[in-house]
Amino acid sequence: MKTLQNISDFKQKALHWANQFEVCCFLDSNHYKDDYSAYDFMIAAAAQDELKCSASNAFDQLKSFYATHKQWIFGFFSYDLKNEIEDLSSSHLDGLDFPDLYFFVPKYLIAFKDGKAEVLIGHHSILDDIESFRSEAETKLNSIKIAQRLSKDQYIHKVEALQDHIIRGDIYEINFCQEFFSENAEIDPIQTFEALNQVSPTPFAGCFKVHGKYILSATPERFLCKRGSKLTSQPIKGTAKRSSDLAEDEAIKQQLRNDIKEQAENVMIVDLVRHDLTKSAVKGSVTVDELFGIYSFPQVHQMISTISCELNPEIHFIDAIKNAFPMGSMTGAPKVKAMKLIEEYEVTKRGIYSGSFGCISPDGDFDFNVVIRSILYNAESNYLSFQVGGAITYESDAEKEYEECLLKASAILKVLGN
Repeated sequence: MKTLQNISDFKQKALHWANQFEVCCFLDSNHYKDDYSAYDFMIAAAAQDELKCSASNAFDQLKSFYATHKQWIFGFFSYDLKNEIEDLSSSHLDGLDFPDLYFFVPKYLIAFKDGKAEVLIGHHSILDDIESFRSEAETKLNSIKIAQRLSKDQYIHKVEALQDHIIRGDIYEINFCQEFFSENAEIDPIQTFEALNQVSPTPFAGCFKVHGKYILSATPERFLCKRGSKLTSQPIKGTAKRSSDLAEDEAIKQQLRNDIKEQAENVMIVDLVRHDLTKSAVKGSVTVDELFGIYSFPQVHQMISTISCELNPEIHFIDAIKNAFPMGSMTGAPKVKAMKLIEEYEVTKRGIYSGSFGCISPDGDFDFNVVIRSILYNAESNYLSFQVGGAITYESDAEKEYEECLLKASAILKVLGN
C-alpha cells in the first residue's frame, strides 16, 4: 500500500508506463460515487497468458481459461459473440479486426482506492518505476478528418423503414447505430484517451490495448457486475443535452425525468434486462432497484435504471454473462429479431462497439461496461472508428434521433479536432 500525493500525475504516468507493453488495460471510475465498484481505478499490464478466440465456443473457452488461472483476468467481449449465442451472422465491413473475445492474465496489476495504491500482481517496486517513468515528449494531437458511413438522408430513410417494422409488430424498439470513421488516421492513442477522459470523464472509462489495437472509451454505462452472489445491470435509455446556464440545465434534467417517450424506451429495456437476468437468477430474486434515475455527465444527462438479482448457485458466473449478452440497451426488443434487423439495416460490423470490457477477480466477482462513446483504433492499419446510435421506437422522430447521434458524438469529435 502506498499513499499517493498527486493522483492525476500518477494516473498519467501509469498509463504511459503500461503502454510500453503489448497488452494493457486501464479502468477508471473518474471519482464517480459507485456502490458496486471495488476500486477507483486499476492498471493491468503485460500478459502472462492470453486467450483470443472467435465466436465459436468462446464462453466455454473463457471458463477453462479462468479455471486454469483462478487469477485476475482482464478482457473484452465483442458484440458479434451474438452469433455464438443465437442463430445469427455478421457479414458487414470490419475495418478494425478485433478478436471476438480476448482475455489476459496480467504480469502487473495495480489497484487504487481512497488515495492508496496497491500492487495486486507483481513486485511493489513497480510503483516506484511508475512514479519515475518518463514518457516521450508529448506530440501535438492531430486533427483527424472524419467521414460518415451514412448520409443524413440515408439515416432518416433507414429509421423510417425500421419504424415500419414496429408498426407491423416485428419489434417494438431497436438500437440503430451509424459509424464515423477515418481510414488514414495517425493518432497517439494514449494522449487521445487522456484528452477524451478530460473532455468527458465517465464512471466506466477505460483504455484497452491488445497488440496494436486500442479501445479508448468514455462510456457512462455498466453492462453487468457481480459482487458476491449479487448480479447488477444498469442500462441507459434516455439522453438530454447539458446547458451552461444552471437554471436551464436543471429544467432540461427535470424534463428528461418526466419525458413519457424516454420513460417508455427505458422501461422496455428494463423489462428485457429483467428477462435476461431471470435466466441466471434464484427464482423470484430479480428486482428493479431504481427506475428512471437521472445522472449528469459533462455532455449529457442520462436516464439510468438499476436491476439486480441473486445468482443461482448452479449457474456459472460466465454463463450469467452469456445469458445477458449482448446488452438489451444496445439491441432492442424482442432481442433476436432486433439483432436480425440491426444486421439488415446497419452497414458496418459492430465488432467491439456495443460489446463490453472489464475484469474478473480471483473469487469470481466481475465488472463489465458497455462499449459506447468510444474511439476504436487499429494502429497497424491506421483505421479509426466510432459508432453512435439510439433507441428507435414508434414515437421516434428520425430528425431528432439524428441530432441525438451528433450530441453523443460531440466529445469524440471535439477530441479529434472536428
